[in-house]
Amino acid sequence: MTERRTAYLRDKVEQMEQRGETWVLRQLETATQANPTVEGQEVIMLASNNYLDLANDSRIREAAMDAIERFGVGAGSDWSIAGYNELQDELHDAIAEFKGTEAGLSYQTGFAVNAGLLPQLLDEGDVYVSDELNHGSIIDGIRLSPADSVVYDHSDMADLEDTLEAVHDEYNRMIIVTDGVFSMDGDVAKLDEIQRLADEYGAMTYVDDCHGEGVLGEGHGITAEFGLEDDVDFQMGSFSKACGVFGGMLAGNQEVIDFAYNTSRTWLLSAGYPPAVAAANRRSLEIIDSEPGRVRDLWDKRDYFKSELEDIGYDTGKSETPIVPAMIGDSRKAQKLADRLFEEGVFALAIVYPMVERGKARIRNQINAGLSDEDLDEALRVYEKLGRELDLM
Repeated sequence: MTERRTAYLRDKVEQMEQRGETWVLRQLETATQANPTVEGQEVIMLASNNYLDLANDSRIREAAMDAIERFGVGAGSDWSIAGYNELQDELHDAIAEFKGTEAGLSYQTGFAVNAGLLPQLLDEGDVYVSDELNHGSIIDGIRLSPADSVVYDHSDMADLEDTLEAVHDEYNRMIIVTDGVFSMDGDVAKLDEIQRLADEYGAMTYVDDCHGEGVLGEGHGITAEFGLEDDVDFQMGSFSKACGVFGGMLAGNQEVIDFAYNTSRTWLLSAGYPPAVAAANRRSLEIIDSEPGRVRDLWDKRDYFKSELEDIGYDTGKSETPIVPAMIGDSRKAQKLADRLFEEGVFALAIVYPMVERGKARIRNQINAGLSDEDLDEALRVYEKLGRELDLM
């Protein structure tokens, strides 16, 4: 038998393994929560986006099961064809209310919002102005657009202004695109300054708030944090992180929403949510809105963990949110630390290239409101032990 034509891919993976740039997939044996069972052992979960500990909330489970009883398991079709039901209308109204906008729309995933909508918003003769550390889904969406794009230095408002000054006379329309919370470092976009510059130069603004909902603005996201709900033109986000369920969301004026669901291929050509997901997403928004103490508790735990991790001797980088990295640098050292953490009962993943630049590998800790004080102290004890063992501090 001749060698398979795909054998070159095996060689590529082997090269990635040698550089410490592959992922170890670990299997959860319980619901995702603060203390799940993973591959036979109970662990302290520091690798999940489930910031508010809602993924296994009994009220959200109940909403999902009720929806199954009413509407069955699958949507049966794309939303645009025959998969749309009243649960979607209720969810869209809830998104708009939650984000403080005129209208809302759910998508299959947060990635689908960026990959499906960004290619449609601008035409030839227009330009995207994008932060250099924006999420890969933003990068992919912009690449699919006929518009041009320019990149400004990460969160550098002087460079953003210089970029806008250089391009604003050359193009018909401009959209400044930024993550709200940057998912690898946990820093927050300077949205007030971005919006000020957008207004000055006549640009629109597009914010990816996937790591901001449930975290910033008493849970309502970065536009609420800065009081810019009426100013940002395109607010996209996720139900898959702090909301604890699944899917993406878009909020904005009615013309934004009408345009989005009539043009986004990811929305038009993908199956609709299972009814249970739509109902669960809506219930999650209601809980976040009604329980601000859950968000405050998350921040108390985050502040404690970050302060103590730094006191031990770790560099937490630019963190301003419940994403608290332990900066390591070398990918293989980061992978070794992640393996040893897991052996000691702490589940936190190494983030390596291409998620971050080579030489900037880190363990990304994501704090969960369900973690107890004892969980945090135990995780910190393990970090201190392994920092000495692996000579990381």
